[in-house]
Amino acid sequence: MSDDAVARELAALRATVAQFALLCNNVPAAIAYYEREHNTCRYANRGYAEMFGQTEASIIGLSVAQVIGEEAAAWIRPQVDQVLRQRQGTRYERRLPDVSGTPRYLEVHLLPHMPNGDDEPVGAFVLISDITRHREAAIALRDSEERLAKFMHASAEGIVFHRGGFITDANPPLLALLGHTLPELLGRSTLEFVAPSQRGRVAEVMAAGDEISYDSAVLHRDGHELPVEFIVRTMQYQGERLRMTIVRDMRDRAEAQARIHHLAHHDALTGLPNRLAFDSRAQALLARAQAQGEGLALLFIDLDHFKRVNDSLGHPVGDMLLQTVAERIGATLRAQGRPGPPVGAAPARDADLVARFGGDEFVLLLAGDPAPAAVQAVAAKLLAAIGAPLQVEGVSISVTPSIGVALYPAHGDTPAALLKHADIAMYRAKLNGRAAWRFFEPAMAETAYAELAMESRLAQAVREGEFVLHFQPQQSLADGRLLGIEALVRWQHPELGLVPPDQFIPLAEARRLILPIGQWVLLEALRCAVRWHASGLARVPVAINLSTTQFHLPGFAETVERALHDTGASGSMLELELTERMLMEDVVGVRAALQRLKATGMEIAIDDFGTGYTSLALLKHLPVDRLKIDRSFITDLPGDASSAAIADAIIRLGQSLGLQVVAEGVETVAQREWAREHGCDAMQGFFGGEPMAQADFERWLALRDAS
Repeated sequence: MSDDAVARELAALRATVAQFALLCNNVPAAIAYYEREHNTCRYANRGYAEMFGQTEASIIGLSVAQVIGEEAAAWIRPQVDQVLRQRQGTRYERRLPDVSGTPRYLEVHLLPHMPNGDDEPVGAFVLISDITRHREAAIALRDSEERLAKFMHASAEGIVFHRGGFITDANPPLLALLGHTLPELLGRSTLEFVAPSQRGRVAEVMAAGDEISYDSAVLHRDGHELPVEFIVRTMQYQGERLRMTIVRDMRDRAEAQARIHHLAHHDALTGLPNRLAFDSRAQALLARAQAQGEGLALLFIDLDHFKRVNDSLGHPVGDMLLQTVAERIGATLRAQGRPGPPVGAAPARDADLVARFGGDEFVLLLAGDPAPAAVQAVAAKLLAAIGAPLQVEGVSISVTPSIGVALYPAHGDTPAALLKHADIAMYRAKLNGRAAWRFFEPAMAETAYAELAMESRLAQAVREGEFVLHFQPQQSLADGRLLGIEALVRWQHPELGLVPPDQFIPLAEARRLILPIGQWVLLEALRCAVRWHASGLARVPVAINLSTTQFHLPGFAETVERALHDTGASGSMLELELTERMLMEDVVGVRAALQRLKATGMEIAIDDFGTGYTSLALLKHLPVDRLKIDRSFITDLPGDASSAAIADAIIRLGQSLGLQVVAEGVETVAQREWAREHGCDAMQGFFGGEPMAQADFERWLALRDAS
């Protein structure tokens, strides 16, 4: 072969080698060849050399251990032996940090080099592909799947995946919510577990592919429906389009909303409907009664002197009493065969309606066209049931109700009108002595208007000081000497003139105007007593009548002591007159207050004795000085045997207890003589002297002393 031919072949060979090198250096793989005999590198492309910190020239002749390190060489030795022994290629993966220390994931292919086919391999080709990006993606995917799995299991809310409406996965909270296991759900239609009434809506959302949140309901395994919120999202997962639905259990929210609704429409203390609920229900009952031509009865119940329970025993006891009253109202209706519900329960369609309007006010609406006689029976039973004593912390307490009744349609055709008229009737029951019930009468509305005007004018009288005191003597039946003086309040009305107490005191008590009036009476009576004692005109105590509200006001004893101090009076100048009913309420508190007042030197009398229910066992323990026989027993003397027997019994009782006895309302010689002959100590009445204005009474005293 000529030199030119050789040159051309060498040039061609070099071009081929250059092309091969160019190809090897640009393929996305690291390529090397190791000969078997000396286990050294005979070829490496640029990628392979740089992978191990070498160049294409410097790597030639290096052993495997020198290139990749002793540890790595030992690790791949079994793979190399397998290739040489079995004469077959192999593949494995390894993790190898690059020159900067960053971990790389490599896929290695080892191929045996057998030039003559079946001969022993003389070397091995190494092809290394960098699969770091793929492996990191796989790791990221696996991590994502693990996070998703952990989230699904850690979430307190139910999560379900479905493809085309068929369940592919669900987490434990959803399984617990539905009462199913995962195998029981997989592959089944999601609509099977949706409440029938909600399936149309859910199917629409699924078909539209909306990402939305909305309220719905699911079916528990046992068939009952559960309120839930669906939060629906679409996601790509492992190349598939899936729907993920978060199923939020809304039972707590539904229960909270129910509680809020209940609290908004019911009294928190008794569980009865409040005024808001009453108005709504009453309107419905009224419309139904109107449509069917039936009647209704509305009873307005107010507890007498309930404030004293709170003031003396505390609000917890007062709350307990109100709860007991609510229970007794419900029990009374049921005992009467009324369809009233238990306390706190929702009323049936035809049931009576019981509500608490706040404070000590209860309202009862009797449905079913009750006859007046039936209404009277219910009112009478309520009086007895509510007024029954209640044992609280070893103390027997009771309050009586005053009840006003208005009938539909006779007394009003709206709930507001019936309430107004029943309220008027209730106040009439209070003014007539309390612990009673009254039907509304049209004349009451006129009276109520007049009383409203009177109340307004009475409040003005308090502000402008339009009251005066009249005085009536109490005299000894034995020798006629002056034993005491009773101060009696009158209203000096600018237009009406002198208004007697029976025309304004009940109204003042009902509206609590009695408190400023009573305070004025106390101070004015003490000022008169001080003046009379200083002048020598009358050195006897001045008696004042106490109202129930005034006496049971917290700190009443301190109020009297302060009045003594402010007027310069001594306790012996004052006598307080109480009724039997006042003594029976809060016995422990009454005894303590009277003992404190007695310590100042003042005297205590029981007024109108014989008309109440004073316990004789209690009477002997109270610091009382005198009993005043009620005028109703004196008026018919001496001819009425019953009155005579009662008056005589009171006199003997007073004598046995060492108390002075005063006969009230003595107007005739015969009455005076009967009282004196039967051992009564003193008298008070027109016969001895009618109530007189201050100036007239002082003249009466002066003339008496002169004679």
